[in-house]
Amino acid sequence: MEQIQDAVDKGATVLTGGRRIEGPGAFVEPTVLTGVTPQMRAFHEELFGPAAVVYKVADADEAVALANSSAFGLGGAVFSRDEDRALEVGNRLDVGMVWINRPEGGGPELPFGGTKRSGIGRELGPLGVDEFVNKKLIHTST
Repeated sequence: MEQIQDAVDKGATVLTGGRRIEGPGAFVEPTVLTGVTPQMRAFHEELFGPAAVVYKVADADEAVALANSSAFGLGGAVFSRDEDRALEVGNRLDVGMVWINRPEGGGPELPFGGTKRSGIGRELGPLGVDEFVNKKLIHTST
């Protein structure tokens, strides 16, 4: 609620939601914010659902620059009819995982983890197991 209120106080628009749900627990209505700028907490801090920020950008280059300006990099998704173009854009994202034409996906056999402030290393799959293994190199001159 504090992140949402900070954004609204600094000029963001709530398209839907934005209010606390009464009752036990800490629940918020599903919320969508627009007009979020770098001066707002919602721009720099992770928002956990059900709250989302929607940005309007001119093209893929601007979208990549905006996405990469985040201090976080867990995952991203690219949607396009042109899968080759989507792969090119996905490769430019500074995140640990990218999904093409789906919001997310995975499984226990796939490594899970992010970049920047979204984690160190990987979990799950062979890469995840390697995070818990001490490897040693011994080199001899013979």
